[in-house]
Amino acid sequence: MIYEFKGFRPVIHETSFIHPLAAVTGNVIIGKNCYIGPGAAIRGDWGQIIVEDGCNVQENCTIHMFPGVTVLLKEGAHIGHGAVIHGATIGKNCLIGMNSIVMDNVVLEDECIVGALSFIKADEKFERRILIVGNPAKKIKEVSDEMIQWKTDGTKLYQQLPKEMFESWSACEPLREVDTDLPQQEQIYNTWKRNPSES
Repeated sequence: MIYEFKGFRPVIHETSFIHPLAAVTGNVIIGKNCYIGPGAAIRGDWGQIIVEDGCNVQENCTIHMFPGVTVLLKEGAHIGHGAVIHGATIGKNCLIGMNSIVMDNVVLEDECIVGALSFIKADEKFERRILIVGNPAKKIKEVSDEMIQWKTDGTKLYQQLPKEMFESWSACEPLREVDTDLPQQEQIYNTWKRNPSES
């Protein structure tokens, strides 16, 4: 759902898909080809939230801030399931792992990767292409070309998803048995390569 608040109405590019079970409120700008998943709360009541082109904010994420602050997700930022971004700046082509928390005034420069379940405390700053892990989170190493390619390939799937949702997504009644004629989805999964950091 999209909500106006104190005269601020979200601005959302027509190519972006906002799931009806997401809540986008107030002073929010969402660019092109973004995916906002169900359960996501993007709440621009006390400040502004800018989600640049090609970002995705997955299921059950929260984006918010203290009064007067702007939260910025730069182009291609990838916010994993259940993550919280509070008053931070997330650089271009960054990945925030599932259930991570990024606190106030944090600045991640471009192409950083934050591991799942990490906690980045307020006022931290990380330079470009750093792998950040832990609670409290710290620099582990630099992000390799292979790792950032894996991230970029994954984000491309989410950049294609809004168009696919507009074309083929709809509410429906469930089937009562398995339909063996459904098309296979192997090509989707083959695109997503194994995380090279786990090799």
